[in-house]
Amino acid sequence: MNAKAKGATQDQKIYEHIFDAILEQRLAPGTKLTEEGLGEVFGVSRTIIRRTLSRLTHEGVVELIPNRGAYVAKPDIDSARQILDARRLIELALVERVAERGPQVKRELQLLRLLIDEEHASSARADTGTAIRLSGEFHLELAQLANNEPLANFLRSLVSQTSLIIAMYQTSQQSNCAIDEHSNLLDAIEQGDKLTALNLMAEHLDHIEARLALVQNEQEVDLEKVFGHLKVKG
Repeated sequence: MNAKAKGATQDQKIYEHIFDAILEQRLAPGTKLTEEGLGEVFGVSRTIIRRTLSRLTHEGVVELIPNRGAYVAKPDIDSARQILDARRLIELALVERVAERGPQVKRELQLLRLLIDEEHASSARADTGTAIRLSGEFHLELAQLANNEPLANFLRSLVSQTSLIIAMYQTSQQSNCAIDEHSNLLDAIEQGDKLTALNLMAEHLDHIEARLALVQNEQEVDLEKVFGHLKVKG
């Protein structure tokens, strides 16, 4: 990612390491993140870790629970639906702007194709975590081409929260992003075909959501059926 470029601050580097671990699903939802433990791992003070966790909390991927500490967030079903809805709105707006700039960003689009190649290679060797991270990075790097930093920053939070949602609710082991969909999207953007690019992004997000089981199980449990064999006979 851009933030990993040479010259990034110590705070930023640690933030990126934790952010990537969440994207790769190496930090599962509900994982406790202690200041002392992270400080020892990264060789920094608890003050720096506290700042990093505060930033991740602001982005919605870490939850601070009073008297208990920091945990990787566990979005419930209602929150997951809201996050995905927000992501759809933001990504469509960003893709529309990038498509309008298509002819001006051809060089940047070629670099994104290299990212797709890396994603493909990760999937081929069954490195699911890296493939998921690269898929998220594709969306984030594409967002940068819209020249709207507030929208791109908002998407960064939504992409990392989506990774948590996938870890909790995905019903298949397939990569959450089909690689050919990324390539087709870039083709439309490069051609300046805004309508096709919007449709492809909408379909792409539909496919991500289709692999999630976001259904509230409200079925009542039949206690008689569960414990009937233990019922005391009078």
